[in-house]
Amino acid sequence: MITTRRLHFQSLLRPRFERAEDVVEWLGAVQAQDYQGARWAVAQRTVGGHGTGLDQALNAGTILRTHVLRPTWHLVPARDLRWMLALTAARIRPTLKSQARFCGVTDDMTTRAKRIIAKALAGGQYMTRAELGTVVPHRTMALGHVIMHAELDGIICSGPLKGNQHTYGLLDARVPTHRVLDREEALALLAWRYFRSHGPATLKDFVWWSGLSTIDAKLGIANARGLVSETIGGMTYWLSDKPVAAAPRGRLHLLPNFDEFLVAYADRTASYSGSDNNLALANTVVLDGRVVGTWKRTFKGQEVRLQMRLFGTVARAAKAAIGAQVERFGTFLGREASFQL
Repeated sequence: MITTRRLHFQSLLRPRFERAEDVVEWLGAVQAQDYQGARWAVAQRTVGGHGTGLDQALNAGTILRTHVLRPTWHLVPARDLRWMLALTAARIRPTLKSQARFCGVTDDMTTRAKRIIAKALAGGQYMTRAELGTVVPHRTMALGHVIMHAELDGIICSGPLKGNQHTYGLLDARVPTHRVLDREEALALLAWRYFRSHGPATLKDFVWWSGLSTIDAKLGIANARGLVSETIGGMTYWLSDKPVAAAPRGRLHLLPNFDEFLVAYADRTASYSGSDNNLALANTVVLDGRVVGTWKRTFKGQEVRLQMRLFGTVARAAKAAIGAQVERFGTFLGREASFQL
């Protein structure tokens, strides 16, 4: 079954990683525009499932949060960011041209803004987006545009958290040493990391997740070691050559929005039927690899309450499993947790 194997390889059935760094490296990259959701995604894949590991790794600079791959916000291992940018930045930059026209930003303005940002962050300084906005003379939307350019150019990356706010710092200061790979090695490594952790998945899935061209994605798969192909429903899937242990029925997960289990695939019909791709953007209730509902959270004092919207009839065992996962979510947050169907 496709979804059972995906749950296994994504470390959701039996979390086996001790550190947030290990989870992110295993997955290759973790989508993270909702940082709190990303914290929960990483925690569910670690032994113990506590939420502080990702914060600590981000502060230490072993994990970075930046724009890479498609692009959107991703968590990536710090030592891998430069070769990932080398693969994907050139494909991302042309997509920013329409944004530049909308924001009224010229190439000269972007170049000057990047110099200002680099100067402001020199000497080990870290600044939030709002603080950068006080030194870069651009409107709010234009500020985001030039910041993304600075990220793609390898000038800046994420810095330590400042309270609940994310900061930026110079990449050279944050990551003084890094892995050097030629293009074919980088393509093979990215393909291996994706399929070993997300498989079974198709070429189309990998192209979607990585932002690579189909030609480069095929080259990466051809050179990656430790992968096998399998034909399912007339389509070719790639996955790790490692065996998959049998999974007990009735395993339920409360996944955050943008979780890799759903958002990392162009074709998500293995996990839910229909054309509602927006489900990948929601907090989902997943039972045996299938989406059976969505959930929202609200805070009241030191308590967190989860409101569930389930699709169809859910068995008593599933409801009991929801209670266990809600308790786990409360432990992750350090709060009392309850839920309502």
